[in-house]
Amino acid sequence: MNPIILGIVVPELFWIAFAFLFGSIVGSFLNVCIYRMPREESVVTPPSRCPGCKKPILWYDNIPVLGWFALGGKCRHCKKRISWRYPFVEALTGLATVGTLYRFGFTPHGLVYLVLVYALIVVSFIDIDFQIIPDEISVGGAGLGLLLSIVWPSLHGVHTWVQGWQQASLGILVGGGSLYVTGMLGDFLFKKESMGGGDIKLLAMAGAFLGWKVVLITFLISPMIALIPGLMMIIFKKEHVIPYGPFLAAGLLITLFADNWLLRVTGIGETIRLIHEYRQWH
Repeated sequence: MNPIILGIVVPELFWIAFAFLFGSIVGSFLNVCIYRMPREESVVTPPSRCPGCKKPILWYDNIPVLGWFALGGKCRHCKKRISWRYPFVEALTGLATVGTLYRFGFTPHGLVYLVLVYALIVVSFIDIDFQIIPDEISVGGAGLGLLLSIVWPSLHGVHTWVQGWQQASLGILVGGGSLYVTGMLGDFLFKKESMGGGDIKLLAMAGAFLGWKVVLITFLISPMIALIPGLMMIIFKKEHVIPYGPFLAAGLLITLFADNWLLRVTGIGETIRLIHEYRQWH
């Protein structure tokens, strides 16, 4: 795929390298968000610094991925180990950027989905460490998704801003509502909280961006993704809270990239077609 950017045909190898570099730089900022947001610290100031000695990280030590390896995974000043997660998130974000732009192109849709993918990376790692999903991302993201659906109603395959608003609103209701009802049922059956409010808001946010069909499929496949680690915990008798946010994020990414195929497999696409036919005849 050789995309046309500003009227110029860009060679595939060049744009892939550029997309990965750009994504890894964004990943460096996502690392800041992952560390600071759950600690209620500003993600803008101060500049990147060592979590141990608090000294600023020099610009040449802050080169995504390469800087960590050049330092041997240790702070230049205090020699405290720097988590492998930093280069991992940077590389992951770079690969996610390449994959998203390759799948959806250098289009408004591709850029919007890229924002969503970045948000999912942040909430996944925060949820792993703190079992929370910040409202700044979930609730703020739902508002952003609603706004973008009005500006670009084609995100939902419709043509007017009113239809875009309707589809995004329905996505919020189906995404948040499906997990809310599931949580209420789980609370009743197990006599304890079974679904966190952050997970409910996360799927509602995704519904604003992707619509009700995608979040409904995500609602169905995410438990399957979470099944294996859940069974491992039971087999090895480990008592540990397994955050559900990363599994929702994984389900959303799978559904985003393979939505048409999953609509056929799950039968949701056929159900939608029958509903449309019924409405036309009545």
